Amino acid sequence: MSSSSAAKNAIVRGNKMIANVCVVNAGRLDFDGKLNLHSLSQALGLSKSSGGGGEDTHNLNENKNINTLTAHQDSSPSPDVVAERSEGHNCIVTKEIEIDIDLLPTSVKLICEAGTGFNNIDIEKAKKRGIRVTNVPEYSTEAMSHLVITSILNSSASMIKQQKMLERNERAHFTNFSGLPHFELEGKKVGLIGGNGTIGKRVCELAKAFRMKPYVYSRSAKAKTELYDVYQSLEELLSESDFVSVHCPLNDATRGMLDYEKLSLMKPTSYLINTARGAICNEEDLIQILKEKKIAGACLDVQTKEPPDEDSLLWNPGNVFDDNVTLTPHIGWKRVETRQRLIDSVAERIKEFVDGEDILNVVNQ
Repeated sequence: MSSSSAAKNAIVRGNKMIANVCVVNAGRLDFDGKLNLHSLSQALGLSKSSGGGGEDTHNLNENKNINTLTAHQDSSPSPDVVAERSEGHNCIVTKEIEIDIDLLPTSVKLICEAGTGFNNIDIEKAKKRGIRVTNVPEYSTEAMSHLVITSILNSSASMIKQQKMLERNERAHFTNFSGLPHFELEGKKVGLIGGNGTIGKRVCELAKAFRMKPYVYSRSAKAKTELYDVYQSLEELLSESDFVSVHCPLNDATRGMLDYEKLSLMKPTSYLINTARGAICNEEDLIQILKEKKIAGACLDVQTKEPPDEDSLLWNPGNVFDDNVTLTPHIGWKRVETRQRLIDSVAERIKEFVDGEDILNVVNQ
């Protein structure tokens, strides 16, 4: 069947189509081999899951058409390699890698981005080429919100800082605890930038369990709710919050939004938590803010470049930040249950594609 015929069948309700699916970087999703990919096979009517190394699995679907599933087990292929792997496939599954729409073959009609963010894909250019792009907006709500709360709890009790001191054989805090941040959370303000989505709302629920005061600044959050109060400006949120948590998407408006001027508004006792996208912060400005101790610390699960360059000060060489930075390798979505939920959600989108049904969560309608 030609790619044009496949595209037509994909939008006709109830008409089964041939689906040639390629997971272009399965290694980023199943990096520990603990996931069950059977739901992807089931969506295609296949009898087994695809093997590694780019092996194909195929079987006849209900209309006697041959569906295929190919999974490549590396994690970060280049745009050229992605395009090469996409040849002959009308659906590709991607995870947080750069996609060059211009390089993709004409066979591709659907991109399933296995995650919430889709800033790695030019969705407007994809739309012009007739390629639909889907995401999975709610798979990591629990994991991401738990990570934010974990960062708050660790910061309030200097847990990470104390462990780093012990690694250097520094034990003075066992006899003199002065100078280390150590405070209760009740009454503290947590300000969420763009926190009106599912993850942000869950963070607010959990924060309220500790009797914290959640505040949100977002274009879509105009009035106080049972979950949170609102700030009318980003500047107000930054200057008033004890914890600032970033939840907005990365786009032209938010890239570099938290620069030196904005970060300088934060209280010297406050903490920055970023589990969204690294580039929302101007990284060089954030490094300067931390070196000058204008804020108490930062918990960064995301960075502009992941991992940061070898010479990046984010690695805290020589303890330039006095143990006030916690750096993690984008672990917010990496819990086993979270990733399995993600795979299963992608499988649902693929089944809708196969069945010619309306596909949920298309971001470039």
